[in-house]
Amino acid sequence: FRIMAGKVKWVTDIEKSVLINNFEKRGWIQVAENEDWNFYWMSVQTIRNVFSVETGYRLSDDQIVNHFPNHYELTRKDLMVKNIKRYRKELEKEGSPLAEKDENGKYIYLDFVPVTFMLPADYNLFVEEFRKNPSSTWIMKPCGKAQGKGIFLINKLSQIKKWSRDSKTSSFVSQSSKEAYVISLYINNPLLIGGKKFDLRLYVLVSTYRPLRCYMYKLGFCRFCTVKYTPSTSELDNMFVHLTNVAIQKHGDDYNHIHGGKWTVSNLRLYLESTRGKEVTNKLFDEIHWIIVQSLKAVAPVMNNDKHCFECYGYDIIIDDKLKPWLIEVNASPSLTSSTANDRILKYNLINDTLNIAVPNGEIPDCKWNKSPPKEVLGNYEVLYDEEMAQSDGAERDLRGRPGQSPGVKGSRARDSGKPVLTTWK
Repeated sequence: FRIMAGKVKWVTDIEKSVLINNFEKRGWIQVAENEDWNFYWMSVQTIRNVFSVETGYRLSDDQIVNHFPNHYELTRKDLMVKNIKRYRKELEKEGSPLAEKDENGKYIYLDFVPVTFMLPADYNLFVEEFRKNPSSTWIMKPCGKAQGKGIFLINKLSQIKKWSRDSKTSSFVSQSSKEAYVISLYINNPLLIGGKKFDLRLYVLVSTYRPLRCYMYKLGFCRFCTVKYTPSTSELDNMFVHLTNVAIQKHGDDYNHIHGGKWTVSNLRLYLESTRGKEVTNKLFDEIHWIIVQSLKAVAPVMNNDKHCFECYGYDIIIDDKLKPWLIEVNASPSLTSSTANDRILKYNLINDTLNIAVPNGEIPDCKWNKSPPKEVLGNYEVLYDEEMAQSDGAERDLRGRPGQSPGVKGSRARDSGKPVLTTWK
């Protein structure tokens, strides 16, 4: 039998060895003379080929793959924003309290993605927004790239025009003439530690979208910039100040190869509890969980919920100096490369725990199982949201009683009412 079939692109030998060790531990890997492995961790391109209509390939019941066919509805920067905007409008039409707005027309509870436009399609809308606050800084990202490639910051409309000319097109009308970008309002007041900007990389496992069942990995980490942050316009081109991607920071003069510029989430919690207080820290992580669940709910209706699929996403969250979390992007293939010794341990355990949930007890995979693993196999994962359980517990009543805050932390209190709420995902 095979758990993951197809061609795979290994990023590094370390990444390959970590996966192979995990598979071998379960007795899953058999090696033929030509080293044609029976089991693979599939790349997103391989997934497209497997589920392509042209190939005509059909997975059998004992084959399970590590991506949903159209995972890009969440992991492409433009589609993620598009789906979240659609989700908000649908909740508005339903009269949901979650879609409540303030007197300025801003979402009170669903404002967790920076103002974003697609270029070239939304160029005129962007210009209109830019002129409301011409001193603002914006960040441009190619929709289909990762590791900080192609990202730059702008604070003048002329820079957009230069970008357009550099890409050999003077028009913002045709999308086919150049690669699509998203342009987002830059979070220029990030929470700083030691004067440096950082973001959170959190791992979220989705075993099924309908009903939605997802798990949060406890061992996420913070990624720090190597150069102290400044909002000065003279430093807009210095990516060591603004981008936390390890792929960029590792080339900096001040990069530390021992700790890799990383903190564990538990260290961040300790720091925030000691500097801001425990209650404020719990509220922050509560809201991060809320953001993740809402983003998954936003794409659930359009996701191809194939029974052979599971997916481990890499969520990137930035916290501003008011301790408000912002969803920056979601990665379909979060790096499994180890940059430090602690990194290797974390990612080994991540793969191990992910596979234990996808295929409990290391048995022959069966795509028809109910995807509710026993608690003892979760390892470092914890149930973040279980839609079936939420419905049986009266989730809608729970959400109305506490709009805008994650209904998932046991014993948490409503922001306004001060009343404890039901737990819907633990």
